[in-house]
Amino acid sequence: MSPDKLEPFDMATLRAIFTAPVRGAAIQASDAVQVHAGCGIVGDRNYRRNNTPADQITLIEQAAVDFFNQAHGSSLPASLLRRNLLIDDAALNDLVGQTFRVGRIRLRGIELCEPCAVVGRILQAEGIPAPAALRTLAGRGGLRAEILDTGVIRVGDTLTLET
Repeated sequence: MSPDKLEPFDMATLRAIFTAPVRGAAIQASDAVQVHAGCGIVGDRNYRRNNTPADQITLIEQAAVDFFNQAHGSSLPASLLRRNLLIDDAALNDLVGQTFRVGRIRLRGIELCEPCAVVGRILQAEGIPAPAALRTLAGRGGLRAEILDTGVIRVGDTLTLET
């Protein structure tokens, strides 16, 4: 689809990119990452050939992080939630089944990224009981997406819907 057939998604912008080189490793922030269609983010713990679409890349809304922090009187960084892309001003739940772009890279929303026991353990270590943390994130844990193009995603890229 040509760029003139795209619509802005409420001016949604990529605020941060997070990866971890292996499972359980500390999350690292990057200004840009290389992504490969069907594989994931190069250098991330979930990168592999012919990767399951729902395991290729995850996104979370800044509003969900803010809601979580407000609900728990905390100021935890978004990186603790272990999602790859932090997006501002987007209703990510609406993107299940939709094709959209982050910058020039096409993604397809697969399913909601509900919080898991790993996130629960991390938040418990930060002083927030896991059951309460997981309840707060239910329905707000982000989006799992399939990567449809190979290229680079950068902080500052905008999210656009394909029409």
